[in-house]
Amino acid sequence: MYGIDIYLIMTIKSSQTLVSEALKEIKTISTDEAHEMSSNNQCNLIDIRDIRELEKEGRVENANHIPRGMLEFWLDPDSIYFKKGKLDLNKEMVLFCAGGLRSALAAKSLKDMGFKKVSHIDGGFGAIKTSKFKIV
Repeated sequence: MYGIDIYLIMTIKSSQTLVSEALKEIKTISTDEAHEMSSNNQCNLIDIRDIRELEKEGRVENANHIPRGMLEFWLDPDSIYFKKGKLDLNKEMVLFCAGGLRSALAAKSLKDMGFKKVSHIDGGFGAIKTSKFKIV
């Protein structure tokens, strides 16, 4: 098997296990809750999908796009990639991806960084498309 040690395979957590563990530790909100928070300017709505997904499926009006691979760096004030002034770090970070898996992992990562107000949208962009949010 390409020289992969069977012990290594048996000790690696699956991506689904990581998502399941993250979901136990993070806050999951509905599209209605996210829409209300966003409409009342109570959160930073963050789309972590890849740019190609945005181009193909559309964007959520008033959402900030931060690619998943750059999220921790753009939100770390000590990082050279920090985007000062892009987001209000005192507001809740409401994350979403296409279906809710990447955003669950991302929310867990932000929580691990020390962010207290973090959540992700149940169902991701798939659920957002049939909600009150406007897609542009």
